[in-house]
Amino acid sequence: MTDIQLPFNWEPRKPQMKLWLALENGIRRAMMVAHRRWGKDEVGLHHTACAMHDRVGTYWHCLPEYAQAKKAIWDAVNPRTGRRRIDEAFPKELRDSTRAEDMFIRMKNGSTWQVIGSDRFTSLVGAGVCGIVFSEWAKANPAAWAYLAPMLVENNGWALFITTPQGRNHAKRLYDMAKADPANWYVELQTVVDSGMINFDTIEQQRKEYRALYGDEAGDALIQQEFYCDFNAPVLGAFWGKAIADVEGNKQVAEVAIDRERPVHAMWGLGDDAAVGLWCFQILPDRLNMVDYTESHIGDIEAFASWLKARGYRGLDYLPHTAKMRDFSPQPTRTRLETLRKLGRQPILVPNVKLVDRINAGRVTLASCHFDERRTERGLDCLKAFCAEWDEEANVPRQTPKHNWASYAAFAFGHLSVTWQLPQKKELDKIKEAHEKLYWEGIHVTGIRVNDLIKQKTQRARPGY
Repeated sequence: MTDIQLPFNWEPRKPQMKLWLALENGIRRAMMVAHRRWGKDEVGLHHTACAMHDRVGTYWHCLPEYAQAKKAIWDAVNPRTGRRRIDEAFPKELRDSTRAEDMFIRMKNGSTWQVIGSDRFTSLVGAGVCGIVFSEWAKANPAAWAYLAPMLVENNGWALFITTPQGRNHAKRLYDMAKADPANWYVELQTVVDSGMINFDTIEQQRKEYRALYGDEAGDALIQQEFYCDFNAPVLGAFWGKAIADVEGNKQVAEVAIDRERPVHAMWGLGDDAAVGLWCFQILPDRLNMVDYTESHIGDIEAFASWLKARGYRGLDYLPHTAKMRDFSPQPTRTRLETLRKLGRQPILVPNVKLVDRINAGRVTLASCHFDERRTERGLDCLKAFCAEWDEEANVPRQTPKHNWASYAAFAFGHLSVTWQLPQKKELDKIKEAHEKLYWEGIHVTGIRVNDLIKQKTQRARPGY
């Protein structure tokens, strides 16, 4: 029998060596931010193959979407060797079985490896999970890590996050956190300047092609993102990328206090399935405070209503027309709209505006928004990830949005953007009515909220107040 040494017919290149040694020396958490064609998946696959024979267990390679996994990993061919990458990393002589239908490999020693998607993480059962590679982490659903991390902790497993930047999203926050925790994390960032793997002329030729396809500004941004690992570069195809960059640049993401004398309204993102995204907001004279966000794939309307009540959010509930569908309770006898009314909420159907108009309204509305940094972190990540579908043949973004983990928060925000002035108008009408009433009682007021006016009903204000 021929002896097989792992890694099989492969050794890390010089730019990959520091990460490889950190993994081989037993680091349990690692993050590698590197440019395109650095070989991030290659390192992840070969390290996993070694780990599978050091410790018998379950190992996963997680892509942002399950649908892309077959092309990106399972069928991917190494252009330098002409062989499939999985055959290079996991020699067939060491395998007991291979299932193409679910991209699963069982080794003869009992370890298993499978390609999974962050869009299906809730379906995973993690008995004995010992290691996970999160590929293209900047594009993945960050909730996948929150769900899978306890499985690794229970088994003292390892996790490797590999990515190229996609704006200042959850990947940037993880990178910053990891840099600040060198005792528990290995973290590294390599641009093409650092690695020397791609020469300057090749990059500039790519720049010309990108500019021809997307225009000068977008082409340059893509070069900065993919080859120079710039977290600040705009994300190609993101509908609200520039607007959100302006919000962050203007320091409109910070701690936002909730004014308990004003109503907290809710904008519901409801799809045809059970997923729900929920924005909570307050309207001030000069700004729109986004005070909270929550979501769930279970779609329990009563649970959301309880969540709102527990936080004291007693404003109006704005819902899209999908609220007229039956709810997702075990015995759905009512529509979502009827369920909320029965629970004592104040549901209102929003205007059924075209998607393109909601997207445009979102760009305008973002300039007025102040986001609570902690409570709306997940929702803001969703808005950053809201992007166009990609036309593979024409190699350009389509006009239709990509339906992924970010969709319900983004759709809800689009509806909010064409709706948020409605409660403002209602409050202004109340103020006008109160002013008129007090005027006939001999009280002259300007710029006072309804609650303040009510307090003054029994006392006469000074002239000109």
